[in-house]
Amino acid sequence: MGVRVGERAGAALSWLTSMEWEAPGILLHAEPFGEGDALASVLTEAQGRHRGLARGGASRRQAALWQPGNLLHLRWLGRLADQLGSFSGELIHTGAAPVLDEPLLLAMLSAACAVAEGALPERAPHPRVFAGLLRLIAELPRGAAMLAAQVRWEATLLAELGYGLDLSCCALSGARDGLAFVSPRSGRAVSEAAAGVWRARLLPLPGFLLDEEAPAGPADWRDGLRLTGHFLARDAFGQQHRPLPLARLSLYQRVAESTKE
Repeated sequence: MGVRVGERAGAALSWLTSMEWEAPGILLHAEPFGEGDALASVLTEAQGRHRGLARGGASRRQAALWQPGNLLHLRWLGRLADQLGSFSGELIHTGAAPVLDEPLLLAMLSAACAVAEGALPERAPHPRVFAGLLRLIAELPRGAAMLAAQVRWEATLLAELGYGLDLSCCALSGARDGLAFVSPRSGRAVSEAAAGVWRARLLPLPGFLLDEEAPAGPADWRDGLRLTGHFLARDAFGQQHRPLPLARLSLYQRVAESTKE
């Protein structure tokens, strides 16, 4: 009996002093750390946003593996659950390679990874955000039309963090038709008919946020990025006293400039 108790105690001690998990994950960010290593931030379905040390991640041999947007099969190992721990990974799908020659698509990828990396709390699972980002990266080669999907994904991220937009009806009249604006204060929709003298202060609401089948063009994508960008900056990042990521600001500027041509 004493042997069995000892075995159980040893097993418990081993579990407490060695934690690990394996899962597919999207690399959000990686930066050099020490000599040849990289500090990586990834997003997985069950572990949420998670950081770890990628041994050799900044070396010439592994640099292509640890690129933002790549889908990796990850293994994280740490002595304790709350420690930084270390990553090893195998490539499942490369996110950047298919769009390297498309500046807009590459900017979209960079912006999405930067928003997820900066807005999501560490080690808190958000399966809808993970699934949406995975789908966005996989379908990015379809072109600029994926900007609508990116805006919808950002709206999902806001909702997951508790800052969701209410586009169900007009905040002023209760009408469900003719919704054309969003209040920058409340995040609630406002109809064209009820906007009145407040029109100039409201944020335009692109139709594709109400109906995924609605046609959309550069002006709609610009308005969508402006809308979600406002609430990302005020709430998701503002609550952390951090600015909106440069990659996200640059994406909006690129799309806004295209509407002037």
